[in-house]
Parts: sequence; structure tokens; C-alpha cells
Amino acid sequence: MVRFLVIPQWQGSPAPRAMLLTDGASAISGDLPRAATTVLDVPVEAGESLGTGVRRLSALLRTRELVHGHIDSDTVVIGGDCGVTVAALDALPGGTDDLAVVWCDAHADMHTPETSPSGAFSGMALRALLGEGEEQLVLTPAIPASRVVTVGIRNLDDEEVDQIAPLTNLSVDDLARPEALLDAVRATGASRVWVHIDVDVLDPSDFAGVSSSVPFGLSPAALSTAIRALRTEVPLAGATIAGFAPRSPADAVDDLGALLRLVGAVA
Repeated sequence: MVRFLVIPQWQGSPAPRAMLLTDGASAISGDLPRAATTVLDVPVEAGESLGTGVRRLSALLRTRELVHGHIDSDTVVIGGDCGVTVAALDALPGGTDDLAVVWCDAHADMHTPETSPSGAFSGMALRALLGEGEEQLVLTPAIPASRVVTVGIRNLDDEEVDQIAPLTNLSVDDLARPEALLDAVRATGASRVWVHIDVDVLDPSDFAGVSSSVPFGLSPAALSTAIRALRTEVPLAGATIAGFAPRSPADAVDDLGALLRLVGAVA
């Protein structure tokens, strides 16, 4: 049975109103089956950098500790910022040796503390899955670049362009063919997959509740269809839906239809 783990972590976000992510996680959890949903009691304080280049590191490390013991096969994680996926994969039963990662995001998230303009961990999260960055946060063992497929990235900093080149990168237009995602994951040779969705991968005309929207994104229908096609052949080890930051309860209601469509695709 699918389990839902709500991780309302905000400390990895660079947004001035990052705590809206806790409201977003709460809004989603209200529409999930209560008996199958666990809400993690993450730190609410900002935390300290502990002498590193990662802002609020102490809070991020505490959340990572709390996640252990809550991740099973078929867990859908509800964030919170993008960093919750790194914590979830660190706790994944059976490890990651047979795992591909599909990273759906408008932003590359390929910074390290040395290149990040903000020091926010969500902008380093995909790089951390590859084993590079702040050693207290990187995934060990790392996911090889050959087993990472990105979807919908269209906003990169100069420092990220070369870093993302070794990955398999699918554009918004690529997903006009629903089987494109399945083909890309099949080519990795992995036997299961984790699907990470930052909701800013969606087009702003379809979804408003994000901190930093980027035009020309995916529709909820296109992304859901591609994920369902992927699942016909490759089992999901789990999934993440992150980045929901509604500015008001009314805004949250407007976006919940698209969110529940994504939940249905991964669950």
C-alpha cells in the first residue's frame, strides 16, 4: 500500500517567504488518506550554517535524521523544499544501487556551496544526489549521472550548464511524446525509479503556487501521462512532490486539482 510522508521542511529554500512551503505541505496533506499519511515533526527554527556554505544546515541535518525509519517502498514524500528528496533517498530501504532518478524541475539544482549565490540547499539538491557538495548532506553512495534523467529544466545559472550536460535531459517539448520518459529511464538500465517533482516544472498558466515561476513549463496532464507511461514498465521505488508555496488558502485551493493529478500519477 502506498504511504505518504509529509516533510514540511522550509529551511532549504532560497525564497524570502520560504515558510509558505509548510502551508503548501499542510494543504496537500489535508487531501491525503489520513490512515496512510504521516506528518513529520520537522524543526521550525531556521538553524545555523555550522561554518559551511549551506544556510540553515543544522535544521536540514535534524530533518534528515528524522526521516530515517519512515521511508518504505512505495512512499510518496510531500515537501517542503527539494532537499527532502536527498533525505528520503538516504533512508531508502535496499539502497540505491538499482535506482534511477527522474528529476522534474524548472531549475537545475546543480550548485555546490562554492558556486551557490544563495547558500540554499534546494539549489544544490540534485548535485548532492550525484555525491558532490557539502559532505554532511551528499548522498552516499551517490547516484551515477548515467542513472539521472531531468525533465523540464529551463532556468540554469552559468555554473550549472557544464554540470548538467552528462545527464539525460528531457525538454518540455520532448514530453509531447509520452513514451519519451519511459525510453530515457529504460536506457539507464535501472530496475526501479524515484520520481522527484518540483511543482515549478509546471507552466505558470496551469499552476501558480510556487516561489519562483518559470514560463513555458509542462502541463499537469503531460507530466502525469508521462509518469503513468513510465510506471507501465519500471516500478516506482517512491516519489516526491515538492515546492508548493501557496500565498493564501484560496490560492492553495486553485492549485489542488493539478496537485492531486500528480499524486494520482505517482501513487
